[in-house]
Amino acid sequence: MPARNESGGAPRSIPPRSAPPAGGQPPQAIPPGRPVRASAGPARPSPVRTAPRPPAGGGRGGGTPPRALASGGRSGGGNIRIRKGRVAGVIAVLVLLAVIAWPVGLLIWANGKIQHVEALSEASNTPGTTYLLAGSDARGSGGIDDSTSGARTDTIMLLHKPRSGPVALISIPRDTYAEIPGQGGNKVNAAYTYGGAPLLVQTVEQLSGLTVDHYVEVGFGGVSGVVDAVGGVRLCLDYDVHDVKSKLKWTKGCHVADGKTALAFSRMRYADPTGDIGRAQRQQQVIAQIGKKVADPAVLLNPATQVGLADAGLSALVTDTDSGIIDVAMMGLAFRTANGDDGVTGTPPIATINYRTPSGASAVQLDDNQTPEFWAKIRDGEYEPGEKVGGMPGS
Repeated sequence: MPARNESGGAPRSIPPRSAPPAGGQPPQAIPPGRPVRASAGPARPSPVRTAPRPPAGGGRGGGTPPRALASGGRSGGGNIRIRKGRVAGVIAVLVLLAVIAWPVGLLIWANGKIQHVEALSEASNTPGTTYLLAGSDARGSGGIDDSTSGARTDTIMLLHKPRSGPVALISIPRDTYAEIPGQGGNKVNAAYTYGGAPLLVQTVEQLSGLTVDHYVEVGFGGVSGVVDAVGGVRLCLDYDVHDVKSKLKWTKGCHVADGKTALAFSRMRYADPTGDIGRAQRQQQVIAQIGKKVADPAVLLNPATQVGLADAGLSALVTDTDSGIIDVAMMGLAFRTANGDDGVTGTPPIATINYRTPSGASAVQLDDNQTPEFWAKIRDGEYEPGEKVGGMPGS
């Protein structure tokens, strides 16, 4: 028979699992049939450890228990942390709103500065997207002040983004001899003088076979302002120039040009041995360098520069009635691609730069045998990325 001590409690070797309830039966401490060694003395109850009560007073160690502090109770430090958290959250929201609102506001403001003109024809669409960029030399308002009256286009460029293949930027020399609808044969830039943007678009479409989707006209004052807004651009020319008409003074080599010099650099042709062809190449160089400068994060992410750049460029910008700031931005990206390693740049194939028009004026004559195939390959994106196309005979 299992041994028990005199008080009836469990042996010392097995502490009770719990204290018996008052007036009830003690719990079964030992499984039936399990032997228990007898004990000589009375069993000692196991001590019950209880958590110390916090002092009632406010002495050292008193006050709210640690659990209350950890759970964010109403202590002064907790409130400070909560207030700091709320302030940080408000600041974060305001910063986020500013980040979103700034470009949206700038976009709306910039879009409102663009002027519009009826320019596009009703010609059937051709594959891809084609932009016609015209540099207007309206005297007295475009950064040029000389005795010439009226407005012409010293710059005519077709920027074509095909459905597949490289983006192409093709300069059409302003003295290119072409058929002008309703006016007969003349230099291509005379179309602008005769009928403004609409007639220039029709003439270029007839010449290239490409339908113009977006027309963008830039006053030369805008070019000068944009160059100054980005802090100047680095331009290169491998001979000295002192051209009276464009007022360009240039020492052989590469130099950082301000807006006035960059404008003269892109207009000069009388001191260029290749005339209008060399001018077209320099105009592409100016545009490419502006694109590189604008893409610089120090310029692109500076709000003050953004406003100055947009104000300088857009104040001299005119587009067709269907084109807005987003279309201009897309054109800018296409320009950058065309002037990169994977783009195609050049002019149409040229037969001679000394063609004499029926009126006896000197003009540029395109190569009738190569030009149709040239424009077809531009349209379909069939030139190799990075290829320089067209140009002078034998080039």
